[in-house]
Amino acid sequence: MKRSVQDTPIIFIGAGNLATNLAMALYRNGFRIVQVYSRTVEAARTLAQAVEAGYTTELSEVSAEGRLYIVSLKDDAFVQLLPAIVANKGDALLVHTAGSIPMNIWEGKVSRYGVFYPMQTFSKQRIVDFRAIPFFIESNSQEDTELLKAIASVLSEKVYEATSEQRKNLHLAAVFTCNFTNHMYTLAADLLKKYDIPFDVMLPLIDETARKVHELEPQQAQTGPAVRYDENVINEHLSMLSDEPEMQELYRWISQNIHRLKNKQ
Repeated sequence: MKRSVQDTPIIFIGAGNLATNLAMALYRNGFRIVQVYSRTVEAARTLAQAVEAGYTTELSEVSAEGRLYIVSLKDDAFVQLLPAIVANKGDALLVHTAGSIPMNIWEGKVSRYGVFYPMQTFSKQRIVDFRAIPFFIESNSQEDTELLKAIASVLSEKVYEATSEQRKNLHLAAVFTCNFTNHMYTLAADLLKKYDIPFDVMLPLIDETARKVHELEPQQAQTGPAVRYDENVINEHLSMLSDEPEMQELYRWISQNIHRLKNKQ
């Protein structure tokens, strides 16, 4: 009888935001999570209990039973712990989930390796719908590429192969799309607090802005004083930010950049 991909014993190295969401999604879809490693007992135990797995805080005690090891750590921790991660893994498949780390970090250390990158922002407090999350897959063998694609396809309808160079650029674009955008929300929230205005008044604007780019190119969806370079409004805003020189400079630079891009069309 042919075994399903759900029969693959999986071990998670890491129990952060991405690992928590991914492990729980796999678990809900019938995959067997054997063990969770984290450097802290609380994080390891919490995720392990959620997916009915064992846990450890010692890499030397990570089980050899796994056939797929999913490494989801901060980039610097991954690089530092790599020798201990790969030790005694035999012919198991090891993958990392990082957008910014090339696949060849594994080269010469293990025989089967790859990347299993779900491109999304994750928080432990929020359950996300993996069906709409794009996965980007890379491996050093076609057989393992197909295995990883099959696993990802159980979770998501959007599964792609991507090289390390492509994934690096995806990650850069994602920083602009998500992290920088969220930072703008943070700055906006700080401005609103000064006048006792709740941030949730911005939510309809945020939602419509996001919805528009489902139908229009981002450049076409751009509105506001910077597009037409309305100097009266821009100068008024800059004056209002006189006590916030960093925000003032950010406002000025972004307004100029928006106008320049608009004029290139």
